[in-house]
Amino acid sequence: MFLLMGVVNIGVFGRRNAGKSSIANVLLGQDVAIVSETPGTTTDPVRKRVEISGIGPCCIIDTAGTDDSGSLGKKRVEKTMDTIKETDAALLVFTGNDFGMEEQRLMDAFTEYAVPVLLVHNKSDIEPLSSELYDFLYNKYGLKALCLSCASPDGRKAALNVLSDALLAMNLQAGYAETGMFESIVKSGDRVLLICPIDSEAPTGRLILPQVMAIRSLLDAGAVAVVSRPESLGTMNLGDFDLAVTDSQVFRLASEKVPEEVPLTSFSMLLARSKGCFRYYLDGTPMIDALKDGDRVLILESCTHHASCEDIGRVKLPALFRKYTGKRLEFDVVAGLDRVERPVREYALVAQCGGCMITGRQLYSRLLPAISAGVPVTNYGMAISYMNGIYARAIKPLV
Repeated sequence: MFLLMGVVNIGVFGRRNAGKSSIANVLLGQDVAIVSETPGTTTDPVRKRVEISGIGPCCIIDTAGTDDSGSLGKKRVEKTMDTIKETDAALLVFTGNDFGMEEQRLMDAFTEYAVPVLLVHNKSDIEPLSSELYDFLYNKYGLKALCLSCASPDGRKAALNVLSDALLAMNLQAGYAETGMFESIVKSGDRVLLICPIDSEAPTGRLILPQVMAIRSLLDAGAVAVVSRPESLGTMNLGDFDLAVTDSQVFRLASEKVPEEVPLTSFSMLLARSKGCFRYYLDGTPMIDALKDGDRVLILESCTHHASCEDIGRVKLPALFRKYTGKRLEFDVVAGLDRVERPVREYALVAQCGGCMITGRQLYSRLLPAISAGVPVTNYGMAISYMNGIYARAIKPLV
């Protein structure tokens, strides 16, 4: 994964030779991206971290031109368009008075993925933006184009001030509609039990990221985190806890051990709520009961790892689907942010992991094709609790 959690990802888009790299360098305060009059200088997206006053840590992403040509150029354009799905804010850079099909295609993609955008008219010292085009863009998109020039030190300084003020006014946040993992669930002083199995899928010598994120979130909230393996639950008074959080793989065991009066949920479900797509999961999870023979289910893992016989996405979850439904189901597993080759409309259901390795923006973009096509979506933890008959109990602390 290139992009980091808690970082605002700002993408710079436009045609070749529009001055995207110059704009990226202005934001970075250094010459990181290569600037040249030769079209197509930027090939793969270039990423660099910077702290922008008032916003915080940002990742500036300088992309290849969307008008690139040839077979290699087509691949570059595909990477540029894929970057939109990872972007928290976009700068669409254009020059002269030509705002044509390439720019409109980008604007359509920004709208599709709900990415806020700044229109940046670059090289305004060479050819100023006409009042006619300025008014057209404002009337069509409701955006006032920023007219900049990066040809001189004074121009770059002025451009930085204009861009910083405009980005600050957008009230940007890392990710997409993300909330704290335990926001409105846990208060200071609460005792929270975290049930963490150690099996072949557990990383050597450390906890998995959702468990680490949970511990840190609880410490930030002033709560007390108690971590236990499932087989050790019998050694403590479980009724003393204000909340129990379990790994989805041992949901049934946890529900049997943890008293009914103690709220119970899973790491995956907390992430589902945190990442901003929770309402889609609430609608989609009960559709598991509608699966029929021959249906195809898409499993989306947002990280990459070596699979084992205990792999939840590739082994345990498909087995549980088949056992619960009693149907002959087909499964496709797509890891990381790889492309889904099959048209999403061919799936009867999409099951997304918790998404600990990606931002809420990336997760939303990942699910958007299914949501737009009316394909039900669910989450690992929500699907597992549903098929184990403990769904109502597991979602109660989250709604």
